[in-house]
Amino acid sequence: MCNSVDALSRYRSPLVSRYAGAEMAFVFSERNKFGTWRRLWLFLAQAEKSLGLPITDEQIQEMEANLDNIDFKMAAEEEKRLRHDVMAHVHTFAHCCPKAAAIIHLGATSCYVGDNTDLIVLRDGLNLLLPQLARVISRLAEFAEKYADLPTLGFTHYQPAQLTTVGKRCCLWIQDLCMDLQNLERARDNLRFRGVKGTTGTQASFLQLFEGDHSKVEELDRLVTEKAGFKRSYMVTGQTYSRKVDIEVLSVLASLGASVHKICTDIRLLANLKEIEEPFEKDQIGSSAMPYKRNPMRSERCCSLARHLMTLIMDPLQTASVQWFERTLDDSANRRVCLAEAFLTADIILSTLQNISEGLVVYPKVIDRRIRQELPFMATENIIMAMVKAGGNRQDCHEKIRVLSQQAAAVVKQEGGDNDFIARVRADPYFSPIHKQLDSLLDPSSFIGRAPQQVAKFLKEEVRPALIPYQSKMGGKIELTL
Repeated sequence: MCNSVDALSRYRSPLVSRYAGAEMAFVFSERNKFGTWRRLWLFLAQAEKSLGLPITDEQIQEMEANLDNIDFKMAAEEEKRLRHDVMAHVHTFAHCCPKAAAIIHLGATSCYVGDNTDLIVLRDGLNLLLPQLARVISRLAEFAEKYADLPTLGFTHYQPAQLTTVGKRCCLWIQDLCMDLQNLERARDNLRFRGVKGTTGTQASFLQLFEGDHSKVEELDRLVTEKAGFKRSYMVTGQTYSRKVDIEVLSVLASLGASVHKICTDIRLLANLKEIEEPFEKDQIGSSAMPYKRNPMRSERCCSLARHLMTLIMDPLQTASVQWFERTLDDSANRRVCLAEAFLTADIILSTLQNISEGLVVYPKVIDRRIRQELPFMATENIIMAMVKAGGNRQDCHEKIRVLSQQAAAVVKQEGGDNDFIARVRADPYFSPIHKQLDSLLDPSSFIGRAPQQVAKFLKEEVRPALIPYQSKMGGKIELTL
């Protein structure tokens, strides 16, 4: 371990030093990795003993007593000498377990500890991300329910379109995240254990240990798989489990990144419109030069890191495509980076998005003002229908509205004034039969269709049932340190 001065003189990934949560950082830590290796060696010895190999209770107890007694300095020295990380830790474990030294790693290959640990870490990482994602969905569901009836201007092509509601727009975000929740659950549930398969996946070393007894080799695989907390192991492997497994896991994380990027981009655009803002701390500074600014820095952070998360899928895609026959080692260094970074990044964007979703600020008066600027043009069809019902001619009315709307548009675009279309309609005697109806024809709530009903039905039938498995892990509000 380096001292604090040296630590500041060496690069540290900001994913850990600045952003990631302690739990996810631990999952990918050296201590967890090598502690898991020792537990896998213990599981193997216990299973081999139960199937009749000459392993004593004393040897097992010695291993159990030293699972976390790891001399990292010795391991580093051994690896430098041997140029082999697994054997370095075999020797280090054996050093504190002299009685068990002869049976540690018995029959196994490096990937017994390496790949099986990776699968455990992937599973544990997904188990951390799932409740985090559920909490984000839950917070946004509360927001959607609260604002289910609040009309807001919709946008297509980022141009004014028909009205929706603030809550309905939020449900678009939630729907994407619910898909991500299902995908993460599927990825976790589809994970299997590599198990005990030997150097090229044939289990030849274990078949030799058990003197040709195939049933004992199969039982050994089952026992170790069970001890590691998995229901199934891959029936066939090379030296490693298929690297397509990494593709499956990182693809769902990349998809999550796309969802978060879209959500936070929407929030950034809404912040520019001053309709919705992310939380802003009392002493927070938006700009070193412009004191008045309230920059959406949390949403910007999410977008920035989500881009990184989305690009990481390229690593396992390329790694899987270039694995020769039973295995090549050019996967190793790449996987040390991309697997950890994908989970750490996903952890960060979810904790940040939770913080955003717990403190979103809505400005109804700003929203209403923007609606009033655009609604007159959207109400033209309603005005035409009302005039026809009052005895008017549809074509004559259409022409009248065309002329008045173009005059109003010229005031907005050329003079910078407000939309005075309705004032022009009120001033035109032609529309006198419906003058008293204009206020009701311009009620924003009459332009939102079934948005409130859609929100209620969606939250009840799709969102809340999906969150049931995570009810005990909803927790309190999250505070960001940076």
